[in-house]
Amino acid sequence: MKKHYLYLLTALALGVTPALAQQRTLLHCGNLFDGVRNDLQREMTVVVEGNKITAVQKGYTAGSGQDQVIDLRSKTVLPGLIDMHVHLESETRRGGAYERFTQNVPDIAYQAARYAKVTLMAGFTTVRDLGGSGVNIALRNAVNRGLAEGPRIFTCGKSIATTGGHADPTNGYRRELAGDPGPLEGVINGPDDARKAVRQRYKEGSDVIKITATGGVLSNAKDGQGPQFSDEELKAIVETAKDYGFTVAAHAHGAEGMKRAIRAGVTTIEHGTLMDDEAITLFKQYGTYYVPTIIAGRTAADSARIFGYYPALVTPKALAIGPKVQSTFAKAYKAGVKIAFGTDAGVYPHGYNAKEFEYMVEGGMPPLEAIRSATLVNAELLGMKNQLGSVETGKLADLIAVDGNPLQDVKTLQTVRFVMKDGKVYKQ
Repeated sequence: MKKHYLYLLTALALGVTPALAQQRTLLHCGNLFDGVRNDLQREMTVVVEGNKITAVQKGYTAGSGQDQVIDLRSKTVLPGLIDMHVHLESETRRGGAYERFTQNVPDIAYQAARYAKVTLMAGFTTVRDLGGSGVNIALRNAVNRGLAEGPRIFTCGKSIATTGGHADPTNGYRRELAGDPGPLEGVINGPDDARKAVRQRYKEGSDVIKITATGGVLSNAKDGQGPQFSDEELKAIVETAKDYGFTVAAHAHGAEGMKRAIRAGVTTIEHGTLMDDEAITLFKQYGTYYVPTIIAGRTAADSARIFGYYPALVTPKALAIGPKVQSTFAKAYKAGVKIAFGTDAGVYPHGYNAKEFEYMVEGGMPPLEAIRSATLVNAELLGMKNQLGSVETGKLADLIAVDGNPLQDVKTLQTVRFVMKDGKVYKQ
């Protein structure tokens, strides 16, 4: 009895539940898209032990009495999807711009937890959160500890802006409320501030750096296109980020700010709405990834047509910039720019992330490439190509299942029937 008790304590300390230590989960897949091959494999079994894929076998492997068998023989199984641009703390709604004056941190945290779960249930098992208040860091930690259900989160914490720039949290405030935010709040002016802001994000526990290289659509400011960082500031941010092991994502609509950011060495450009031919050349020269967020542009334009949905300064920007994103994507894809899947979730309601696939295919990208942009491409971009992005032995057990064949009809990804993340089933 004493020996068994000691074994139990040791197993629990190591995070192993003794009764399940030897249990395997066998997924019987009618069709399997492993992310590597260009077609579906019929009648396959994916073997999961703990949080890892331990085998991918032809046919329906019979389980032992201790194994859990999950019947997905009428489904197509794919790797868990990855969205490189979400905002889990918020969601679009009429008059939502004014919630920053009424919501407390706990309010934001509770709604963020809900949005995280919705995202996971939509089949997105990993996301990159590109800007919030810092609640996104706490949410990531809660998910990692099993205190909340959501995707695997990589987050920037607070985005970095210049005074009055797209991510200045006091835009639109009256003077006595606005104050003069600095690097602590993610607002910089000059290279020294830039370095301090990156180091502050490191101190707070961010995974990635996000900057707003140009004006934005939804900030309560007039200009949505102009560059907002000097070359010296951008250089300081990127160099410091590399010292601390960060990649840098750059929000950019206007061409000049986009080009400055690419030359400075950022990893991704988000939105890229008004990119010109010179910018396309720089994308290819520097190997920079483009994250289109087509659904966000289309949703913002639609919302702007509803009277009173956005503040007065925002409406004309949404109407002017939003409809252009899809045609920009088509131009960039045709030119050979590297595309990473990202949606800007929160600008549209969470859970509809897979609508982006439909818009990408409309823009000329074949379904196979669109799906790969949200699996293998994004896994590599996150530095996790050995853990995520495909259904292969040794990788993390992030798996989803849908009806039909997404390689023929990518819209099937908008209705996910099964979700497993890290070997745990969340939706069946």
